[in-house]
Amino acid sequence: AAGRLPALADLAVLRFNTRGTTSPRGTSEGSFDGGAAEAFDVAAAMDVVRERGLPRPWLVGWSFGTELALKYGRDHDIEGVILLSPPLHRATADEVAAWGQDRRRVVVLVPEFDDYLRPDEARERFASIPHATLIAVDGGKHLWVGETQTRRVLTEIVAAVNPDALPLAVEWDDDVAD
Repeated sequence: AAGRLPALADLAVLRFNTRGTTSPRGTSEGSFDGGAAEAFDVAAAMDVVRERGLPRPWLVGWSFGTELALKYGRDHDIEGVILLSPPLHRATADEVAAWGQDRRRVVVLVPEFDDYLRPDEARERFASIPHATLIAVDGGKHLWVGETQTRRVLTEIVAAVNPDALPLAVEWDDDVAD
């Protein structure tokens, strides 16, 4: 998303890792706290969004990131949340249900073959949010591996955030994305 969406859909993307996360760029400071202290990571990211004046922010979370979006997203000035492969291990039923009283958009992408939460169970667990859009993705898996799955996720993000940019181009000038 961070590499393609600025070029393909005119979207600013702020990608961040939570405390203790390791990536090719290194390991974030701090220790994993199971979703508690990570509230400060979300707040710090939202501070950057506000400082840079990025318009109409959304929280997009994948797996553990969906838990953070559900737990802490309501505390921030966002348009809505997009949840990719939500496991619903840490977000409580009450935290999910709180979004039912919040008019901001909730978009949930659930892979058919997810390791943690599949579409039928997701429909039950998100039923407390009547305005949620739940999208069951045929053939999808938790990690969204491969170009077909990547394209589907990016298309659904853009459909929610900037639908006028659809359909997404298949190729783009890499210099624009830098």
